[in-house]
Amino acid sequence: MKLQLSLFLVFAFYASSAQYKYGLTPTTYNQYQENIRKNPEMELIDLEKAIPGLLLDIRYATTNNFTGEVIYNLAKAYARKPVAEAIAKVQSDLKKKGLELKIHDGYRPYSATVKFYEVYSDTTFVASPYQGSRHNRGCAIDLTVIDSKTKTELNMPTPYDSFQEEAFPTYPLKDKEAARNRAMLIAAMEKRGFKVYDSEWWHFDFVGWEKFDVMNIDFEELMK
Repeated sequence: MKLQLSLFLVFAFYASSAQYKYGLTPTTYNQYQENIRKNPEMELIDLEKAIPGLLLDIRYATTNNFTGEVIYNLAKAYARKPVAEAIAKVQSDLKKKGLELKIHDGYRPYSATVKFYEVYSDTTFVASPYQGSRHNRGCAIDLTVIDSKTKTELNMPTPYDSFQEEAFPTYPLKDKEAARNRAMLIAAMEKRGFKVYDSEWWHFDFVGWEKFDVMNIDFEELMK
């Protein structure tokens, strides 16, 4: 029995070391539960439930992403409570123009950030696991805009998750329609407290993300 326990502890130590080999120790589900008891603003909100009719296209729950692998077991999008409230306001603003949001990603477990970095280590487009991602904090959102009636995506500079300079939100575009759509999206998000990421027109960070911790909680746990 002692030998079995010793082997289990050794295995657990090496598994933990491998997972957190970049120096971060993210918040676990139990710690998260304690945090939201102290501060309800910390809660991760299911965006699909909070914003009725919101369209999701969670690429990391499919093989249609830059890794070519299924990263999430569930096609879910979560964000911290104030972030979710801000996204709902953006959706409401856009609907007045006959437009809506399509969500590609929200909260992302830290383990996924580690995976992305080990597949593609250029931190221009992939977050460093040494600091963790704004996605890991539940304070970043990847999205685009669709026509409310047809549900078709508006013309944008690049497809989602494109590792090209054209994805930069300040890149000078020859396609004027794409440039207008990009500017419209950025303005709509900034109005509600977001800032576009320097390398990705689709990625927006919630202002004040620094107040939130990096988490490594699977979607299955959040659905308990």
